[in-house]
Amino acid sequence: MAGNGSSTEARYDALPEGLRDAVDGFARHLSNERARSTHTIRAYLADVVQLLDHAGRMHADTLDAALALPVLRSWLARQRGSGAARSTLARRAAAARTFSGWAQRTGLVRVDQARQLGVPRAERTLPTVLAADQAAALVEAPGAGRPASGTDVSSVTGASDGDAAPPAAGTQPPDPAALRDAAVLELLYATAVRVAELCGLDLGDVDEERRLIRVTGKGDKQRSVPYGVPAEQAIRAYLRHGRPRLVVPRSGAALLLGVRGGRLDPRTVRRIVAARAAEAGVPAVAPHALRHSAATHLLDGGADLRSVQELLGHASLATTQLYTHVSVERLRRAYRQAHPRA
Repeated sequence: MAGNGSSTEARYDALPEGLRDAVDGFARHLSNERARSTHTIRAYLADVVQLLDHAGRMHADTLDAALALPVLRSWLARQRGSGAARSTLARRAAAARTFSGWAQRTGLVRVDQARQLGVPRAERTLPTVLAADQAAALVEAPGAGRPASGTDVSSVTGASDGDAAPPAAGTQPPDPAALRDAAVLELLYATAVRVAELCGLDLGDVDEERRLIRVTGKGDKQRSVPYGVPAEQAIRAYLRHGRPRLVVPRSGAALLLGVRGGRLDPRTVRRIVAARAAEAGVPAVAPHALRHSAATHLLDGGADLRSVQELLGHASLATTQLYTHVSVERLRRAYRQAHPRA
């Protein structure tokens, strides 16, 4: 249970031994059999421990008693009463159902009562999407490892002959962290990858010749995603002049490195995007907004929904269809602002 937060740790430690064993078994199931992400496992375990703590307060000290329908409903009602959002309630109910189903299949409980648990549907809010010019301003922000206006790009990237020339005598070599930041921003927008997917990229995942990256997404599913010329130039500049100056023995095969040579952390990516957004004068956004923006701009440009689904790594087309609503809403807004009879 390490890394789940002090309150979760304290609740876990206070559980009876049999319930702690069940939580540990569930954690192994999520990791080994379901191949869930570290973030999902952490969230599900925190929810389950909170549920079992609530059950203990109701004197339901066995797993059968803790997963009884009245206890589950009481737990969710308490969350609703404390102001939890519908999306939070939906996630916690999903965690309880997954845990209860696993416990029934493994013989830890006789009946899976959580199957009868009903919760309000999570609200589907439209994601934050930058306009195309705003996204361009963000990834091209000054200081993002870009040559000054009027500079021959090939002198930095080696794009003209596929090889990088050393910096000219008397010139300051590019800042390796700035070159990395440029590659980060271009990859986020060009490929619409999730932050965890970006940070998980290895050198062998980049096919420079075909301009593709191999992405390992949720459930360890792999997909190949293309990227364009600006991203190609940013990646090449980073690989030739940035990464070699950041690499240390422990760097391994990680593509994107922090200033101390370790694999780049998602928190650092969030700071990079926030800083560049401020520089570019665009709305403050998280990295996921670049994913949303890329998907919306692809659809606006005529890409078919199935192709965008594949690029994003969505298991369900229904998830990708959310971006069609974004495009329609943008159209409505433009209509209301511009049409004389709107």
